Amino acid sequence: MPEIYVSTDVEADGPIPGPHSMLSFASAAFLADKTLLGTFTANLETLPGATAHPQTMEFWQTHPEAWAACHVDPQPPEIIMPRYVAWLKTLPGQPVFVAYPATYDFMFVYWYLIRFAGESPFAHHGLDIRTYAMALLKTGYKAAGKNRMPKRWFDPAPHTHQALDDAIEQGYLFCNMLAENSDSQLTA
Repeated sequence: MPEIYVSTDVEADGPIPGPHSMLSFASAAFLADKTLLGTFTANLETLPGATAHPQTMEFWQTHPEAWAACHVDPQPPEIIMPRYVAWLKTLPGQPVFVAYPATYDFMFVYWYLIRFAGESPFAHHGLDIRTYAMALLKTGYKAAGKNRMPKRWFDPAPHTHQALDDAIEQGYLFCNMLAENSDSQLTA
């Protein structure tokens, strides 16, 4: 089974799930050759008893369009997460979670999957784009941010802090990095 790279972006109202809510998330499923197989996106109702974190709300105040976008037609997570699992299971291969930063996005998605769907098709398979850049650039983690990555890795795709836009943009970035590395190293 081929690996399907599921580039995922999360928008939330705080630093961790449970006390805070995932407001929106999106995934864009890619083959290694940058073929976009499909997307999944949803806005979620907030968790009962959860509150927004003040520092996160400071960020959202500077991105009012993105804040508004993640509040359009929110759905209950107990409806959305099983639908997401079903979508992941339709992919023609093994889903591998990809994000920037994976530690944040995976934490929310995994927590919501286990809590509301009872399973994660990703298991614990996840890749962090910045860590992969660190390896390719042969540099430290802090020196491997997007501002230090070669321009050739970026497609002209928007980064709007709206989950679907960011998932697609980051998926293209990851696939471009894979292609550069695969010339001599990547095998099936």
